[in-house]
Amino acid sequence: MLTEFKEFAMRGNVIDLAVGVVIGAAFGKIVTSLVDQIIMPLIGMLTGGIDFADKKWVLKPADATDPAHKVAEVAVQYGAFINTLIQFVIIAFAIFLVVKAINKLTRRQPVVVAPTADVLLLTEIRDLLKKQP
Repeated sequence: MLTEFKEFAMRGNVIDLAVGVVIGAAFGKIVTSLVDQIIMPLIGMLTGGIDFADKKWVLKPADATDPAHKVAEVAVQYGAFINTLIQFVIIAFAIFLVVKAINKLTRRQPVVVAPTADVLLLTEIRDLLKKQP
């Protein structure tokens, strides 16, 4: 069983998948940094200094009056959702561009198939019939 697992784990597809996951995780961190530190501050500046990461709709405020029974705030954090949505769009567009480039490189020319003997014979018969008056 150990030998079978080793053969499975050392196949090219599994190793390629592992490399893809690691590169994808690193790319995700780059996109997160791009959105959080470059795009969202620019959007915040254009909207009058609004920081979307902190935007939330408080459903129930925190209650710290009784230290023994602290109640945490219940809120819908739509600003974080907007940041995540922008990150998704950037990653999806980047993947689209990569797939498009790979498809362009691997696009094959259509294969021209030579006509079979039957088709050649039928073509010849057709041409002979056209010549008759």
